[in-house]
Amino acid sequence: MADLKAGVNQLFLREEELRTGMELLFYAYREFTSEPDEILGEIGFGRAHHRVIYFVGRYPKITVSELLAILKITKQSLSRVLGELVRQGFIDQQTGARDRRQRLLQLTDKGVELERQLSETQRQRIARAYRMAGAEAVEGFRKVMMGMLDDGDRAKFTPPAPARLATKR
Repeated sequence: MADLKAGVNQLFLREEELRTGMELLFYAYREFTSEPDEILGEIGFGRAHHRVIYFVGRYPKITVSELLAILKITKQSLSRVLGELVRQGFIDQQTGARDRRQRLLQLTDKGVELERQLSETQRQRIARAYRMAGAEAVEGFRKVMMGMLDDGDRAKFTPPAPARLATKR
């Protein structure tokens, strides 16, 4: 019985299964981005704008350096996209209190509304898939996605070890 289980567990590593997984990712990504792409197209923006809007909304007061590290794009690319978003009133930039060279980014009310519109169908799509799959499959999905991340990014999603409680004397 143990041999059968070991054999079954390895089926997902076969070439066809790996290619099916890749193909599913392509299709899922296409569907995941289709509705936001329509909204972005109506206002002359693209996926780069969406990613910036999303992460600035997710992490208010994020620095430009932190955003560059998340997106892994060039300063020039971010500058172009960020400049448009600032000029059109979706993102506000503030100077850092301790470091005047630092630029802290946050969504304006207009940016919050755009982020909500862009993310709503994506949240609904993920929630529907999670409900259909069940808790065990969701945990498996998270493990697969975590396994695809680089170590540095994976660490962002790994909860820190519980801190020891300091005893007061």
